[in-house]
Amino acid sequence: MSTQAVDKSGTKHGRDSFGTRRVFILAAIGSAVGLGNIWRFPYVAYENGGGAFIIPYLVALLTAGIPFLFLDYAVGHRYRGSAPLSFRRIARGAEPIGWWMTGICAVIAIYYAAIIAWAIRYTFFSIEERWGDDPNAFFFGEFLQAADTPGASLDLVPGVFWPLLLLWIVVVGIMVLGVQKGIGRMAIIFMPLLLLVFAALVVRALFLDGAGVGLDALFSPNWSALTETGVWVAAFGQIFFSLSVGFGIMITYASYVRRRTDMTGSGAVVGFSNSGFELLAGIGVFAALGFMATAAAVPVDEVATSGLGLAFVAFPTIVSEAPGGGLLGVLFFASLVVAGLTSLVSVLEVVVSAVREKIGLSRVSAALWVGLPAAVLSIGLFSTTTGVYVLDTMDHFVNSFGILAAAVASMVALTFVFRKLPVLMAHMNKFGTIRLGRWWQFLVGGVAPAALAFILFRDFMSELEAPYEGYPSTFINIFGWGMVVALIVVAIGLSFLPWSRHTPIEEPSYDDETNSDKEAES
Repeated sequence: MSTQAVDKSGTKHGRDSFGTRRVFILAAIGSAVGLGNIWRFPYVAYENGGGAFIIPYLVALLTAGIPFLFLDYAVGHRYRGSAPLSFRRIARGAEPIGWWMTGICAVIAIYYAAIIAWAIRYTFFSIEERWGDDPNAFFFGEFLQAADTPGASLDLVPGVFWPLLLLWIVVVGIMVLGVQKGIGRMAIIFMPLLLLVFAALVVRALFLDGAGVGLDALFSPNWSALTETGVWVAAFGQIFFSLSVGFGIMITYASYVRRRTDMTGSGAVVGFSNSGFELLAGIGVFAALGFMATAAAVPVDEVATSGLGLAFVAFPTIVSEAPGGGLLGVLFFASLVVAGLTSLVSVLEVVVSAVREKIGLSRVSAALWVGLPAAVLSIGLFSTTTGVYVLDTMDHFVNSFGILAAAVASMVALTFVFRKLPVLMAHMNKFGTIRLGRWWQFLVGGVAPAALAFILFRDFMSELEAPYEGYPSTFINIFGWGMVVALIVVAIGLSFLPWSRHTPIEEPSYDDETNSDKEAES
C-alpha cells in the first residue's frame, strides 16, 4: 500500500510499505541473518574463549548492537526515507553520510552475489561430491580457475558466470516487485525455510561421530580470555557486523513501516533472533568440525576455520567423510543460498530506494537502473579467474574501513553535531514497548562509537604494518584503499545533486493518522 497520503514523503509514485509488522520483522531478520552468522560467528567464539565468549557477546549485544539498531530504526522511521533522504531531512550537511552508506551497500551487493552463486553450484556439487579427494584444489583450481597472482582479468569462468547471471535475474525480479510483493513475500517464504533447513542440518550434524568433541571445543569456557582486550573487541565486532546496522539497511527498512508501530519491541525481536541463529550455527558447524577432527585423529583446532575456507574447503571435506554426507552438503549450501539471498536483497534495496527518491523514478525503473549495472559489474568482476582476489580485497576493506567508519560518523554526527538523539528517543518512545532514556543516549553516543572507533584504529594500524594478504600494492590501492576513498568522494558529490521535485526534503509531518495505519498496530 502506498503511504504517500499519510506521510507526504514519498516520490510521485507513492511510497511502498511492509504490509504488517510481522513482515517487517521477518525482512529485518532476513537481512541480519547472513553468511557471517554461519561461517564467522562459530570460529570467532571458538577463538575468543569458547563458552566464556558468551559474556562479552551479550554485553556487546545489549550495550551496542540493539541500541544502535534502535538508532537506525529511529532515523528511518521518523524521517521516512532512504538513508540519503533521511539524513538530508535531518540536516543539509548530513546527506553525505547517507550516500556513503548507499555506496557501501552497492559495493557489498556486487561481490556478495558471487559467494551466493558459488553456494548455488556447491548445493548441486554436494549430491555427487564433485570436489573429490582434494576440496581445496577443486575450489581454487577446477571451479574458480583462480589465477596464480592477484590482478584484474577478463578470462571468463563459465561455471561461475551462469549461476551468477541466474541469481541476478532473480534478484532484479524481486526488486521490481517492490517492498511488500517482492521483499516482504520473499521474507515470509524464505525465513521459515531457512530455519527448517538449518535446523535439519544441525540435527544431522549432532548425530555424527565426534560431534560432542566439536561442541566441547566450542563451549568449554576459557575464563582467562575475559581479561584480554582482543576478546571484547571481537565480541563488539561480531555483533556489529551480524546485525546489519550502520550502513543504511535498517534505516531503509524502517522507513517502510507504518507510524503506529512498536519499533523498540521489533528491534529486540530482530536482535535476539539474530543471536539465536548464530548460536544454532555454532552448534551445527562445530558438531560437523568435531566429526572431521575425530575422523582425521587430530585436535579440533587443526580443522577449525571460518569464511571461504570453512564453507568451500572444510565443509566439503566433512561431506566426503560423513555417512550420508550428500544430504549434509545440500542442507549446508542451501542454507548459505537462502541466508545470502535475503541479505543481498536488503543491501540492494538501500541503493534502489536512494536512487528512486533522488531522481524521482518509479519502483520498476529504479530497480532496473540499479540492478542491471550492478549485475554487469558483478558478473564482469567475479566470474573471471581473478574474481576471488578482487572479492577478498573488497570485502576486507569495505568492512573494516567502510562500514565501521560510516557507522562511527553517523553516531557522532547525530549525537554531537546535529544533536538529534532526544528527538529520536521521543519518537521511539511514542509507540515503543521498550522505553528509551538517557542510558540509550549514553550507549549510542558514547559506548558504541568508542568501541567501533577502537576497532577501526586497530585495523588501520594493522594495515600499515603489512599489505593485506601480501597482495601487490597496486592491486590493494585500486580495489582496497582506492575503493574506500572513492566511496567518500562520490558520496560528497552526490549530495550536491538536486533532489527530484517529487521528493519533499523537508521533515515529514506526523499530525495525520489513517484508519489503516491504526489497524496496522495489531
